[in-house]
Amino acid sequence: MITVKQTVLILIFFVLIGCQAQQAGSLSLLDESNVKRPVPSFLVDNGKEQLIAKYENKTPTEFGENVSGVYTHFSSSKKEIALTFDACGGSHGNDVDEALIAFLKENKLPSTLFMNSRWIDQNTALFQELARDPLFQIENHGTHHKPLSVNGQSAWGISGTASVKEVIEEMKENQNKIEELTGKKPTLFRSGTAYYDDVAVQIAQDLGVQIVNYTILGDAGATYNAQQVKDALLRAQPGDIALLHMNQPTSGTAEGVKKAIPVLQKNGYTFVQLHSQHLQ
Repeated sequence: MITVKQTVLILIFFVLIGCQAQQAGSLSLLDESNVKRPVPSFLVDNGKEQLIAKYENKTPTEFGENVSGVYTHFSSSKKEIALTFDACGGSHGNDVDEALIAFLKENKLPSTLFMNSRWIDQNTALFQELARDPLFQIENHGTHHKPLSVNGQSAWGISGTASVKEVIEEMKENQNKIEELTGKKPTLFRSGTAYYDDVAVQIAQDLGVQIVNYTILGDAGATYNAQQVKDALLRAQPGDIALLHMNQPTSGTAEGVKKAIPVLQKNGYTFVQLHSQHLQ
């Protein structure tokens, strides 16, 4: 028979055990190391939220093609030139200058191709073919082909990105697309119109992106005739970066390049891609 005294002792024992369990449970809730928190999005989204917080209240002091931090040429002790070709995309820019591409291939001319997201969407098979060819270095020409600005500044009638968020997306969305299609992440960027503000350039640097413009205006947005393209290229100096277009087959770009390259080669010039160069 269990006595009354034993019964009371048993009840006290279970009360004490229950209190200890409750205390342990309370401690585990207060111990933040045991709590699984969601990973902040900036840690999984290339610092997006962190960058927005860093730059959202900064006011640009420069806007143009030669803003501080924009690379326009490279260091070389040799007679080297970089040929770069933009593929802009959009309603007036989705075409392919097949004659130009064929000439680059036939003459084994290393080139850097800045590809816009819209052009890639319309020419995906060709894009992948070019990306597989070691003759071509694939880089980023933006998602929507906009000037890169934190407050919507425009160039050549095209409105720029209007916030830090849009600056990041203009670069990162197409960068991600190119990486998904090729397995390689582009680290160079040229905006639509080649215009930037200085805050946008700083954002790019924080993202590990180098912004590259030019020293030679090779075809002036594919508006030059063949002779003008040739004349522009023949003014090249060692370390120059030439800006041309590969998406306007009715322009003078292909013929001008065809006329200029043999002359440049005769004068001792060779052609290089930008990924191995020391940009300045």
